[in-house]
Amino acid sequence: MPDNTSQHPPPHPTSWENGWTPDSSRAPGTRRLWLAGALALTTIAVCATAIVITDKQSDDTPRTKAATDPSSIGAEGPGLLSFASPSKTGTPTPGAHTPAAKKSPSASATAAEQGSTPSAKAPAPSKSASSQGGSSSSGSGGSSGSGGSSSSSSAWKSVRSVNYPDRYWQVSGDYVKLNPAGSTAARRASTFKVVKGLAKSSCYSFTTADGSYLRHRNFILRAERNDGSSLFKQDATFCPRPSSYSGAVMLESVNYPGRYLRHQNFQLKLDQYQNSSLFRADSAFRLVAGLN
Repeated sequence: MPDNTSQHPPPHPTSWENGWTPDSSRAPGTRRLWLAGALALTTIAVCATAIVITDKQSDDTPRTKAATDPSSIGAEGPGLLSFASPSKTGTPTPGAHTPAAKKSPSASATAAEQGSTPSAKAPAPSKSASSQGGSSSSGSGGSSGSGGSSSSSSAWKSVRSVNYPDRYWQVSGDYVKLNPAGSTAARRASTFKVVKGLAKSSCYSFTTADGSYLRHRNFILRAERNDGSSLFKQDATFCPRPSSYSGAVMLESVNYPGRYLRHQNFQLKLDQYQNSSLFRADSAFRLVAGLN
């Protein structure tokens, strides 16, 4: 009897029949997730590195530009010393005048003893009016002192205080003080020859009868022999500036602009300008005919 059972083809072998056994210990697709995570981390690291390099280049660019820009060197260059501003005629030797001397407590202490309280700061007398101050300085002496080119630049003068009209500049020892001139010796010590400034011809220098010059040293006025140095010439040169008192002048140091000769405790010294009535009176002098 014929067999009607249909013949079925033999089944194809499954994957595990080829010797490969699936790993049932991890979920399907884990390997793809690891690969995707590694790729994402790599991308992030590359982007972060690029950002850091870009920022570093942008920071280095201004530094390189500032280092090579000559205009930035002039303003705050290295090695600049903070001395008092000298004039264009020369620079004083730091060893002769130290900046610490400008902070001498004697000025403020004496001003306090005399009851002077400086008011708000005001501009110092204008330098452009020096010729006017020079001409007024000799009003009581009978000759003009403008520009140092007139007769007063080589005339014998005495320097009288405005607020102590009976006292004159007088060489006492090595220093210049404000004293009465009663005796013949005192009148001789109170008479000076006004000549053209050693460091600036439009300003004044003062010589004594024995040939010494009045110069400031450590901001104190004294009579010394000319040693021929540039510092001495600057220390012995004073420029006339207009005063608030008629016929009087203020004498400004040529190498310490802003500092003026004034008397304090009857001692002549170089002091910073102060906007006070006491300072203006102490620093105002009249050049009169020589007492000797």
